[in-house]
Amino acid sequence: MTIRTRLLAVVAATVALTGSAAMAVAANAALPPPPSGWTQVWADDFTGAANTLPSGANWIIDTGTSYPGGPPQWGTGEIQTYTNSTSNVAHDGAGNLRITPLRNGSGQWTSARIETQRTDFKAPAGGVLRLEGRIQMPNVTGNAALGYWPAFWALGAPYRNDRYSWPAIGEFDVMENVNGINSVWGVLHCGVNPGGPCNETNGIGASRACPGSTCQGNFHTYAFEWDRSVSPNQLRWYVDGQQFHSVNQNQIGEPHWGNMTNHAGYHILLNVAMGGGFPNGVAGFGTPTSATVPGAPMLVDYVAVYTRGGGSTPPTTPPTTPPPGGVRDAYAQIQAESFDAQSGVIVETAGEGGQNIGAIRSGDWVQFNNVEFGSGGVRDFVARVASGAAAGISGLVEVRIDNRSNAPIGSFALGNTGGWQSWRSVPGNVSNVSGRHTVFLTFTSGQPNDFVNVNWIQFRR
Repeated sequence: MTIRTRLLAVVAATVALTGSAAMAVAANAALPPPPSGWTQVWADDFTGAANTLPSGANWIIDTGTSYPGGPPQWGTGEIQTYTNSTSNVAHDGAGNLRITPLRNGSGQWTSARIETQRTDFKAPAGGVLRLEGRIQMPNVTGNAALGYWPAFWALGAPYRNDRYSWPAIGEFDVMENVNGINSVWGVLHCGVNPGGPCNETNGIGASRACPGSTCQGNFHTYAFEWDRSVSPNQLRWYVDGQQFHSVNQNQIGEPHWGNMTNHAGYHILLNVAMGGGFPNGVAGFGTPTSATVPGAPMLVDYVAVYTRGGGSTPPTTPPTTPPPGGVRDAYAQIQAESFDAQSGVIVETAGEGGQNIGAIRSGDWVQFNNVEFGSGGVRDFVARVASGAAAGISGLVEVRIDNRSNAPIGSFALGNTGGWQSWRSVPGNVSNVSGRHTVFLTFTSGQPNDFVNVNWIQFRR
């Protein structure tokens, strides 16, 4: 749904049914239990009262015709204005979110677009991430549907702070549809624009008809998986459990795969655009037209995020070789991923080489045993840190010794550094320490969001 003008052939939208037909499922069904072997990490069942907005704890409602400072018309040429009016976005009182495009008497279109507050949906190291939504596309077809562009998709976290970082930061289009065609498109955007490994501005896409019943006017389950348990890593797209598209790590290559996977994660978006590059390209002319009928909503029964395998936290044994003799030199770089114990962090590939710990938010910590300070004389510590936190999100990186409940001996505050792999070395004063101690890095913030990645720490005399 971001910056592109895709001229996909209509034939791609009319792929014949394949595989077994999906079972019919009643509308506004309850949020299902996680699939076998999966753990639910986030979900919204949209069970609010009729004509109420979606949860502000879960969602941001985008308004206008662009992000402040971002490309006009959301980068796609779409012509509607997004609003926070319950006429455009609201619970329907029957367990669904309703996003409804409308046209006023002057011919101006309005609609809605929402995105998750969280930007850290990411496959755990050695595991799999699954984004899933049960959605009914707008029940409109033919000329009356020209210009309709419903979508369920995800954008890389750095886009929140750099509206021109697309497509390098990655985009996973779980479900897209245009012009009321009985088809679901799944698309990956990455690399550079134009061209690059994802053939921008088109992306790497595939499509098929919805199984069992048409996409329009019927609920289907759309899902995307990012699999880090296989080599090369793989991305997969599904409708009603039937896979219809995949892309693997070797197709993309470096540095592009790393650019879209090494940051903090992704946020999810739901919207119905009107007009723009994709519906215009498929139609062969500008949309919407005077024949387009307003008021056909997209209904979203639920959106859920699951993980499988790998775990959201690494094992408590260090993933790197422990220091010789088990003693760490306080005045040499201590690699953050060589912790002896931790809570809440992940280990990922660092853009500047090696590994870093990430997905760090308030209350997380890492522990380093047997750190030798010698006879003392410590004046400060330096941490190699990066942050792609949103505006207003910051926190403290703290050093404690011997017990996590002890008061910090030093700290520094950190906000956005320009991206989750935009590294800088930040010093913080510490109290003088001598002898051998257990060192804890602890993290404190007034917000629940991820706010820092750490590559290494080092004390200085």
